[in-house]
Amino acid sequence: MNLLIIIMAPLFGALLPLLLKQTPRLIKTGVTLLIPLTGIAILLSYAPQTLSGDTPKHFIEWLPSIGLDFAIRLDGLSLLFCSLILGIGVLIVGYAHYYLSYEDDDSRFYACLLLFMASMLGIVMADNILLMWAFWELTSISSFLLIGYWFHSSDARRGARMALATTGAGGLALLAGLLIIGNIAGSYQFDDIVASAEVIKNHEYYTAALVLLLLGAFTKSAQFPFQFWLPHAMAAPTPVSAYLHSATMVKAGIFLLARFHPVMAGTELWLTIVTVTGLITMLVGAYFALLKHDLKGLLAFSTVSHLGLICMLLGIGTQAAVIAAMFHIINHACFKAALFMTAGIIDHESGTRDMRKLQGLMGLMPITATLAMVVAASMAGIPPFNGFMSKELFLDQAAQQHLFGGLSWFVPVLATVGAALSVAYSIRFIHDVFFNGEYKELPKKPHDPPRMMSAPVALLALLCIAIGLAPMPIVSELLNSAVTAVTHSQAEVKLSLWHGFNIPLLMSAIAFVAGILIYIARDQLFTFNRQFDGQDAKHNFERLVQKASDASSRLFDKLDTGSLQRYMAFVLISVIVILLPSLIDISAITGSSPQQSIDTVSMVGAIVLIGAAFGTATLHRNRFVMLMMLSVVGLMVSLAFAHFSAPDLAMTQLVVEVVSIILMILALFFMPQKTNRASSGHRVFRDIIIASFIGGIVATLNFAILTTPAESISDFFIANAKTGGGGTNVVNVILVDFRGFDTLGEITVLAIAAAGIHKLLNKLKPFMPSSDVDGRPWHRIKHPLMLTNVANLVLPMAMVVAAYIFLRGHNLPGGGFIAGLIAASAMILQYVANGVDWVKERFNVNYQSLMSIGVMIAALTGLGSWLFNKPFLTSWFTYLDWPVVGKWEFATALLFDLGVFLTVIGATMMILSNFGKMTTRHRPTHEGN
Repeated sequence: MNLLIIIMAPLFGALLPLLLKQTPRLIKTGVTLLIPLTGIAILLSYAPQTLSGDTPKHFIEWLPSIGLDFAIRLDGLSLLFCSLILGIGVLIVGYAHYYLSYEDDDSRFYACLLLFMASMLGIVMADNILLMWAFWELTSISSFLLIGYWFHSSDARRGARMALATTGAGGLALLAGLLIIGNIAGSYQFDDIVASAEVIKNHEYYTAALVLLLLGAFTKSAQFPFQFWLPHAMAAPTPVSAYLHSATMVKAGIFLLARFHPVMAGTELWLTIVTVTGLITMLVGAYFALLKHDLKGLLAFSTVSHLGLICMLLGIGTQAAVIAAMFHIINHACFKAALFMTAGIIDHESGTRDMRKLQGLMGLMPITATLAMVVAASMAGIPPFNGFMSKELFLDQAAQQHLFGGLSWFVPVLATVGAALSVAYSIRFIHDVFFNGEYKELPKKPHDPPRMMSAPVALLALLCIAIGLAPMPIVSELLNSAVTAVTHSQAEVKLSLWHGFNIPLLMSAIAFVAGILIYIARDQLFTFNRQFDGQDAKHNFERLVQKASDASSRLFDKLDTGSLQRYMAFVLISVIVILLPSLIDISAITGSSPQQSIDTVSMVGAIVLIGAAFGTATLHRNRFVMLMMLSVVGLMVSLAFAHFSAPDLAMTQLVVEVVSIILMILALFFMPQKTNRASSGHRVFRDIIIASFIGGIVATLNFAILTTPAESISDFFIANAKTGGGGTNVVNVILVDFRGFDTLGEITVLAIAAAGIHKLLNKLKPFMPSSDVDGRPWHRIKHPLMLTNVANLVLPMAMVVAAYIFLRGHNLPGGGFIAGLIAASAMILQYVANGVDWVKERFNVNYQSLMSIGVMIAALTGLGSWLFNKPFLTSWFTYLDWPVVGKWEFATALLFDLGVFLTVIGATMMILSNFGKMTTRHRPTHEGN
């Protein structure tokens, strides 16, 4: 089975719940469950190979020129995280089936959840760090959708924005760090980076790379001082909170630290930053967890605390510390997912999560209370549950470290304080909700939920007990494999519930007793914290965003005077000041290439071009005359291309000029034909001076470039056009093969621009003049006979020419872009000559669909190469013997060019035809052609 399916199943499977929107929830839940279950089945098939020490991999060359390949791996660390992501994911989907109300959009919820699952799987399985970063950003986007799922809630929208802003900023820092690391290593493949670990650590940019990498990890995993966003993500539905906090989102940063441990760890800088940050985060999170009255708020800050614990262990970095970190990742996922689902059950069945209102629920919700006590005891580190063992390992490593020399004693002391606080908030979670007096009236009468809603919690509670009693048979192999992947040294994990009387056990006992005492004295902590009640991270964040927005607005108001002339003058004067000093000495920039003699044709063309450009500037007040002069400029540029042996450019320029002039004529119809004098004599003089300097600078730069010998990439394209792309027209081969990705982007932008223009024109009814500038009314004959006959004659001829230009484009001047413009020009002529009604009766085509089909054909042509394990947009060609035609070359690039052809026709016609309809009774009133 292919590893790729593990990621792709949820990525594309996210569409299924949306397609099944009208089906019962049970069907949608079942289909959604099948996707992670499929991933688990594939994972289990690869598990024996990974646990034996091998690393299954899958590699698809994607964009090798920038080092980005779709390379994935399944080593021990990936196996551990994939197991949590998929396993907890299955439980969350089942739990959400009962949690979501029937008013909630379950299709959108399941789709976003699967998208998030796919992005997390992509992070932990990526073998290319650029690919990992792409999935990293996808988690930020998908978590934004999940946190803001209840978008009608202001808290949800704010929490989603805060999470996206914080993790998105960290993602940009991470990208910079990854680029530095990849540049030092000379590769973005993880194995190559690990092999260059010593080079990276000794490099002058190691510090910068490490800081940027840690910024990405700390913002994602809510480490101090970036912990503020995580508690406010609690506005999400509880299934989302359970998934984000136990197995996904916040664990991504922890995974990053573990994945780059063999590359970046082992230095004093790593040890100091990561360990101290983890220790501070653990204490801050534990302290605020105790003070929160919201059940989910308590659990959110407890997550912050436990993430700090894991971060601290990875900072210490010994093999024993890594074992403790990996073990606690498993344990934390088990008890935290169960606790969040328990909080959701309490909220679902009682109508509140406020612990000040909840008490005495033991008698009303005995099953929920029992399960909650088991998983809360695991979170507190009470034997015989799994949390006790990982806490013991943590305390042992805290006691053995020597980070601060003689002052290292305060690390185990603070670690014990953190453990005591975890006991205190665990006790509060249980005692304040299920005991603490008699039951008080609540919005709903509490009771235990349906059994299947409790089943995920029960399963995780049993797992907490089972791992605590028999850790070796259950998790030792997985831990061995994961730790080996992190440390790149053979690990031997030995876990047991009892290690005898030792320092960690004494620290645990102190933490347990101190935790009880802290809980008893919690009122004093509440009183102390009331002086900070005015401080709210969400409001502070919003205030900071508002201040930044206000400052930007003030700066913008100073720069934005509303005068285009001033903007252009400022830009051009800046160019003059920067470039002019270096261009004064013409001899210094004159190259050694021989200068060609000036022939008569070139001279005449230059004079006409300059005259037309001068006429455009001087006659600009008469817009139609100006447009005619501008068309002469375009025509002369086209002739210049032809004169200097660039027929493809000449043809393209010519047809673009035709379409552009038609578009501008349509626009001028709604504008005054003449404009009043707008510029004073001083301003005109200033503009002439600036224009003269800019013209001189551009001419000088052109002269310098043309006279300076330089190696041209054109030699490569000329040598490889036929053998690599199957065509002799180098320009077309570049467009559809060598730089096909650029062309795909360009036609996509063209399609988006056309759709945007269509939207802007939709329902627009501008003023239509009824006469010319001299007051003469338009002629009553709208469609002159001569123009109609000529247009009808030109249309079939133009279509034949367009087909000919299209088919020959791979070997002779032409191609899809030129052919598309020729066809579009002929169709526009029909609209002008015969009117909209006449054309719609004979050619009623939806140009939006035509444009979309063109982009899809071009994209699918590129994707087709993946079927043959070739990079995206790899072309193939062969020669076919056709009857009558004879030997004829067929290239897959022709299909790509067909997409370009259809996109150009669709986009051009959608813009021009909709523009033209505004002058007729078909002025747009709704979406359509």
